[in-house]
Amino acid sequence: MKGNEKMIDMLNFLLADELTAISQYMVHSEMCDNWGYEKLHKAIEKRAIDEMKHAEKLIARILFLEGLPIVSNLNKMHIGPVVEKQHNNDKMAEEGAIKAYNEAIKLAVEVGDNGTRELLEAILKDEENHIDWIEAQLDQIGQMSIQNYLALQLSEG
Repeated sequence: MKGNEKMIDMLNFLLADELTAISQYMVHSEMCDNWGYEKLHKAIEKRAIDEMKHAEKLIARILFLEGLPIVSNLNKMHIGPVVEKQHNNDKMAEEGAIKAYNEAIKLAVEVGDNGTRELLEAILKDEENHIDWIEAQLDQIGQMSIQNYLALQLSEG
């Protein structure tokens, strides 16, 4: 099915965002693993895998719309040198994603592409869950101090 060119361009923009997030989150996950923060490592790795699934769905949709998925574009990554900065950088990435998905949903409605709109709405819900988790982590750091927070992220055993 031949899709709207503006919609395909928007999907490729979102794809670049997802591919960037995968890379950023995997680096953060591996840094946490290296520091021994096993719980954070697993949680951030899971978020990276969620983003991989989003990228896969966007690629499939672009192909369905007879577009060409552009997988070589990455945006600037913001790697945090410490856990709190990682959370803040990831929060910024999720805020950008939420804004972009809302804009893309608006475009899908304008061009009458309800299949794409439904896909984007489902991904948007995931992104909102991601930012909710990150905000909870930042709240915990604020309430219990970074040292106590990090002590809770160590593996048990």
